[in-house]
Amino acid sequence: MIRVAQPEPERLPFTGDEYLESLRDGREVWIYGERVKDVTGHPAFRNNARMVARLYDALWDPAERDVLTMPTDTGSGGFTHRFFRAPRSKDELRASRDAIAAWQRQCYGWLGRSPDYKASFLATLGGNADFYDPFAENARMWYQRCQERVLHVNHALVHPPVDRHLPPDQVADVYVHVERETDAGIVVSGAKVVATGSALTHYNFIAHHGLPVKERRFGVVFMAPMDTPGVKLLCRASYEMTAAQTGSPFDYPLASRMDENDAVIVFDKALIPWENVLIYGDVEKANSFFHRSGFLPRFTLHGVTRLATKLDFICGLMTRAVEINGTGEFRSVQANIGEVMVWRHLMWALSDAMIERSVPWGDGYVQPNEEYALTYRVLAPIAYGKVRELVQHSVGSGLIYLNSNVADFHNEEIRPYLDRYLRGSHGYSAVDRVKVMKLLWDAVGSEFAGRHELYERSHAGNAEENRIQVLRKGTAAGIAGHMLDLVDSCLSEYDLNGWTAPDLVNPEGLFPAAG
Repeated sequence: MIRVAQPEPERLPFTGDEYLESLRDGREVWIYGERVKDVTGHPAFRNNARMVARLYDALWDPAERDVLTMPTDTGSGGFTHRFFRAPRSKDELRASRDAIAAWQRQCYGWLGRSPDYKASFLATLGGNADFYDPFAENARMWYQRCQERVLHVNHALVHPPVDRHLPPDQVADVYVHVERETDAGIVVSGAKVVATGSALTHYNFIAHHGLPVKERRFGVVFMAPMDTPGVKLLCRASYEMTAAQTGSPFDYPLASRMDENDAVIVFDKALIPWENVLIYGDVEKANSFFHRSGFLPRFTLHGVTRLATKLDFICGLMTRAVEINGTGEFRSVQANIGEVMVWRHLMWALSDAMIERSVPWGDGYVQPNEEYALTYRVLAPIAYGKVRELVQHSVGSGLIYLNSNVADFHNEEIRPYLDRYLRGSHGYSAVDRVKVMKLLWDAVGSEFAGRHELYERSHAGNAEENRIQVLRKGTAAGIAGHMLDLVDSCLSEYDLNGWTAPDLVNPEGLFPAAG
């Protein structure tokens, strides 16, 4: 019998249980004045961690694997999530987009920092490794490691908003910088924001985006394991923990399991080994990494696909809610649902366009079309705020005409009143109505929902800069020139004496003859 060699376990993706176990590494996470001993068991993180574990389990599910996975290109003989491998054709790019959507359907579009989000960058390490010279081999190594294991990596790119009236080199006590070099690596101190979801990741990618740095000690890009001594996460308040303390999954079905905690990541004399360094001392590369690495068009493909899936969910939930409200036949409500669908269709259309108009990149690779990527960055914040407004306007008081807690339904004294007075239209029971409305409130009205609107606005980046980038790219690509050519062509067809185009007829007798 011929035995086929199997890949080593450490070169295959995590299962859900293996992912959870990998987080029990002594990482330093702080919340509510205490250090978290185990993020997988803490009420601020435990269910979010299990939602991510659900994604890893899907990679091993025979019903999902054809859509989600493909063989690695590293020689490992294993498989990976499709978006972790740099695509060499439009078909491969489309398949990777479909894998993003399939994972997002597992979480209804609410995990912005799922592991494939950072694959937007990680796959470019294989397709654009030479950009990181003299650390190009590090880039190739990280491409291989992340692809084979489907590592969960997050990033923090922005300086904390401290002393912004001063240049970065005068805020060295706050901004990430290299303190000294050693034979083992660089010693780094400072902070970055916003490390969303980092409490549940394996590594954090630290780079620079924003006000240009000028000194080599600030020109650093690297990967940091979350259990690195000196790395600390200072977390915001937890919606998951609040939901567990004041309600139940019935009351907070989204916040109680998909709160990607945002944090400040602090480096206090943390040693970063040389093999984890991608840029050091080259301020030009550090300042331009966001646009030159290949990250931008890929993160927007992920973002627009995730948002489109999320809008699928919101639109379906809105439709169910107005049916329960008995307002589904109102003309104004139908118009509002139609507009939500328009935004949903637009996001899917942009996702398709980024693929269908994809462009060659590097050594035989392809990248999503950047024109449509930049369009998404401008429109997404507008779309999400508008969708939230349309839902609230259409469902109205139905979102707050609710009992306080699931415990009310277990109280025999008041249950008959709830069943009578909180029931919905079209035969919906009070339990069914409240269940839907609490889900919708968590999506568009709760503190968790407010944070998600801010996330969708911030995810796209600086609103003004996004619009300027559209102009810059359009000008550089000749699009603005084509627009001006069209205007000049129109202007050339007439002058003070009438039409200059030979196929058009001048008016007679309406104006004095020229000359």
